[in-house]
Amino acid sequence: MLALSWSPQYCATAGKPSEFQCNREQPYGFVVHGLWPQFERGFPSNCNKAPYLPQPLIDRLLPIMPSKGLILHEWKTHGTCSGLEAQAYVDRIEATYRGLRIPDAYRHVDKALSLKPSAFEAALIAANPQLKPDGISLQCRGPYLAEVRICFDTAGAPRQCGPDLDDRCGKTLMLRPAGGRLVPLQP
Repeated sequence: MLALSWSPQYCATAGKPSEFQCNREQPYGFVVHGLWPQFERGFPSNCNKAPYLPQPLIDRLLPIMPSKGLILHEWKTHGTCSGLEAQAYVDRIEATYRGLRIPDAYRHVDKALSLKPSAFEAALIAANPQLKPDGISLQCRGPYLAEVRICFDTAGAPRQCGPDLDDRCGKTLMLRPAGGRLVPLQP
């Protein structure tokens, strides 16, 4: 499962937000939170003692996964369960992320948006016809979109998510604007 975080939500609500991620002239929109192996219910974690990721692999991921600490955590927690060596795991993250198209309306959000989760999902599917509704899970914190989770099989093809990975958004979701230093909004 590929987890894409809505960076403005993280920056507005994190106790100690990443300076690299949150204080940028060109703000991030969707970034990779992780690529997680999944069981039909639940997921494995911390499967092996993780060799340290070489700096060149970390550097490759920073444009799409903007925190060295997050990259190392995701490798240790989930990458070691993928059955892939570090290089192949990083390759898979990049290929999976770059194989998706974020709808234009959600690439550079400059003012808060409020919409039905089904409308967001429909736009994502229209931009990525290989995706199906049962392979997408939207995760909100209160009314705010925090993450989009998309399920894939081991070959990297989209698939239905397991039954425990459901949408966690209400009737309306909101996207915080991407731009400058964000002041936390009240939920």
